[in-house]
Amino acid sequence: MRQKKNDPAAANLATAVNNPEPFGAYRSLIPNFNGFTHHLSKPLAPFIRLNTLKADEQQIINRLQSEGVTLEPTPVQWLYRAHSQNELRSGPSYYLGLTYPQALSSALPVLALDARPGQAVLDMCAAPGGKTTHIAQIMEDTGVILANDRKYGRLTALMANIKRLGITNTVISNGRGEFLAPGLKFDRVLVDAPCSGEGRYRLFKDGSLSHKKPGTTDLPAIQKGLLLKGFDLLKQGGRLVYSTCTFNPRENEEVVNHLLKKRNASIEPWTPPTRWHPGITEWDGRQYSMQLENTRRFYPHEIDSVGFFVAAIRKQ
Repeated sequence: MRQKKNDPAAANLATAVNNPEPFGAYRSLIPNFNGFTHHLSKPLAPFIRLNTLKADEQQIINRLQSEGVTLEPTPVQWLYRAHSQNELRSGPSYYLGLTYPQALSSALPVLALDARPGQAVLDMCAAPGGKTTHIAQIMEDTGVILANDRKYGRLTALMANIKRLGITNTVISNGRGEFLAPGLKFDRVLVDAPCSGEGRYRLFKDGSLSHKKPGTTDLPAIQKGLLLKGFDLLKQGGRLVYSTCTFNPRENEEVVNHLLKKRNASIEPWTPPTRWHPGITEWDGRQYSMQLENTRRFYPHEIDSVGFFVAAIRKQ
């Protein structure tokens, strides 16, 4: 990275890029690590999903063009990279419920879930609703989705997005996912778990990290509890997707490995529409099941979006 003479901000950024925290531990894990760290100084690329429950896709494209928004197609159906001088959450199309701004990688767990029209689906950690509304769109607003979130304050955004997009097949609940009624059974379960969010981190010019969450919560313990409960709520032969927006194997492969030890589960291979890498089977001296190679890792510099981990799991 070229820096100006006597430019402290540039010097700080160069130092952070060469030895960023907390990513140093992942140097052997992340491909093209230098490219990854340089990418962290770029802002997140804007993407929007077109809501075909309200209008034909081409009609929405034409309307957005009239509003000064240009679109680039992506490998994900209905998802486009957007270019606009204005905030994507401020135009008429947004308020009419024709669009939903989201990261490209946030659509990947929904694709892995493979929900079908007429099914019963649980989104265990649903707010603010990007994945819930995407699932509803794939299901053509049929069947039923239970959208749960444990934080009452987040339900406002979840409810607002469901209403704005004109979705009618979704029921909202408020509670800890681990305590959902055991009598419920679903064809599909999505556990987009709370995580350290490393896939969203970006570097400021002073070398500090944006989007970094404070706190010392035992996230793997929470994630393991949610995943076990989600699996128990799945019908025989049903499909569960576990996802995070972090790189840490302790929150990813190790959590899924815990499920494999406790339940009769199998990880299904899945071919994403973007660049991906297989999950790992060893980390920091810990050995995981070879099935973990069927999980998928996504890195920001390869897909120009948030880093993600996705595991598609079948109940035997």
